[in-house]
Amino acid sequence: MTERTLALTPGEPAGIGPDLALALATDPPAGARLVAVADPDLLAERARLLGWPVTITEWAPDRPRSAHGGPVLEVLPVTCPAPVRPGHPDPATAGYVLETLTTAADGCRDGRFHGLVTGPVHKGVINAAGIPFTGHTEFLAEHAGVERVVMCLAVGDLRVALATTHLPLAEVPGAIRRDELETTLRILHRDLVERFGIHDPRILVCGLNPHAGEGGHLGREEIETIGPVLEALRTEDMDLRGPLPADTVFTPHHLEGADTVLAMYHDQGLPVLKFHGFGRAVNITLGLPWIRTSVDHGTAVDLAGTGRADAGSLREAVHQALALGART
Repeated sequence: MTERTLALTPGEPAGIGPDLALALATDPPAGARLVAVADPDLLAERARLLGWPVTITEWAPDRPRSAHGGPVLEVLPVTCPAPVRPGHPDPATAGYVLETLTTAADGCRDGRFHGLVTGPVHKGVINAAGIPFTGHTEFLAEHAGVERVVMCLAVGDLRVALATTHLPLAEVPGAIRRDELETTLRILHRDLVERFGIHDPRILVCGLNPHAGEGGHLGREEIETIGPVLEALRTEDMDLRGPLPADTVFTPHHLEGADTVLAMYHDQGLPVLKFHGFGRAVNITLGLPWIRTSVDHGTAVDLAGTGRADAGSLREAVHQALALGART
């Protein structure tokens, strides 16, 4: 397997992200050269706290990985301006978290990295610093200069994409617009073909309302917005099924032969996927000019520095980035 260089942003410095990055250094995923975009002193201090003999070394793209006779974590340095206490998030580090993301994304854009794998960030801490932030997905889309991306989580053969992402529930109906939904489905279909290698993807599309609107008696979004978009795109030979009631779309009868479910909002689709495989799922951003995958969990600040954090989802995110990259 050809080794691919992936940027890794640990995310919230007071959470488990640094622990997970160090854990992967002790057992590196085959085929990946992981470069942590982070503060090397922060990572070294966390390694000391955990009692893990990981050598922190500065990454040089034209130099092979150092052979220190033990675990090594290569780092593209970004300085954290404030002290970090595991388990105690501090808004003073918010700018640092976003700088790691920007630096890693720039490295993907200029070809230094083959993809980006992100650890969990703490949205509340970033917003408490006075920085409007709704999530990785939206931040990376804006930085890449693309108008629309699609959030998709995958575990095994189950994939769930979202028509809207991190919105208050009251704002969801207004965000289900024909142009936005059509763009989402085009991105989803294209990346299933180009990134996942699925020749003719079958996409199941949820309705917004209970029972997919019950013929208009429980809402008209299915009749006035979702249905017409699906009809129009079917004329382009897209295999789109729906709008389907969300309470039955995840049953084996519907999922058999399906490649992805498109849910209308965050908590319509993701609880099912996370119940199916929490800790093994991967968050994938479709529509970016580079590959981006992430963990399916939060910062778990109560576990930071304890050595009890499970790196399973981050490892799966690396494997998914490698698999997606192999097809491009």
